[in-house]
Amino acid sequence: MSGFSILSTAKAVPEKVVTNDDLAKIMDTSDEWITRRTGIKTRYIANEETTTSLCTNVAEKLLQRARVDVSEIDFIIVGTMSSDYQTPSTAAAVQGLIGATNAVAFDINAACSGFVFGLDILNSLLNQKVESKGILIGGETLSKMIDWNDRSTAVLFGDGAGGVLVSNQGSGQILSKDLKTYGDKGSSLTAGHMSKTDKNADIYFHMDGRAVYDFATHSVPASIKRAADAAKLDLKDIDYFVLHQANARIIKSVSRKLGISIDRFPININHYGNTAAASEPILLEELTQHGTITRGNIVALSGFGGGLTTGTVILKY
Repeated sequence: MSGFSILSTAKAVPEKVVTNDDLAKIMDTSDEWITRRTGIKTRYIANEETTTSLCTNVAEKLLQRARVDVSEIDFIIVGTMSSDYQTPSTAAAVQGLIGATNAVAFDINAACSGFVFGLDILNSLLNQKVESKGILIGGETLSKMIDWNDRSTAVLFGDGAGGVLVSNQGSGQILSKDLKTYGDKGSSLTAGHMSKTDKNADIYFHMDGRAVYDFATHSVPASIKRAADAAKLDLKDIDYFVLHQANARIIKSVSRKLGISIDRFPININHYGNTAAASEPILLEELTQHGTITRGNIVALSGFGGGLTTGTVILKY
């Protein structure tokens, strides 16, 4: 079986930082209210930046850090629910901007599970060749989909991108996966409703917060357990659990339900907010750059959200 070795990680965020106190100036909220309910203190909001520019920045950093020539890239996948155009895809735009003429490029939209779904897709594609490399990026500019008059959603989301450059050579390996879609629950979290005939159509986020919270706190631990069982691992064998950064309370609940110390569940939502498909790779980049995650570590990455979806991939780094 081919390997799945992450050669480099990278992230990119907009210049503009918006604090909870900034939001309190334009809506009925406070730093204390937001922090207690979500764990968020600040988030990055795009001004001049776009989903394409953030993802391109990540791709360029990945190549530079891995010392890989762009001609060696066979695949570029971008997980996003906030692409700049319906077509061309963000991945195609990135491919053109970095000159990756040998790469097949396409987007996937699995919302906040997009990066984890992408890991499984990229692994399958890399297995088709003896030696192959690919780039996977999660990138979002969710601020353009936010109704800034809706306190229930406006305080949650941020913009950014993160990604990995992967080779099928080396000691890394995807050990197991657990991917699920719950389409019957999809109305709990929607965005980007476009219609010529429905006068109520709009582009903004709409979320049943309680339903999504209950879904995540029940479905995510179950997904991680199924993935661990498939890999024939005890949960205690997993060094780090890199979860989608939707809400600090959700992550702490998953930790309790799995009976694993919160120390193994890194959290950075306080700085970035919920960046959907970008949240896991942004966190992964920070953990690898700081030397927290190193070669040989067993890492569970788990995404959850719109669809509704859950996705867990366990890999040997």
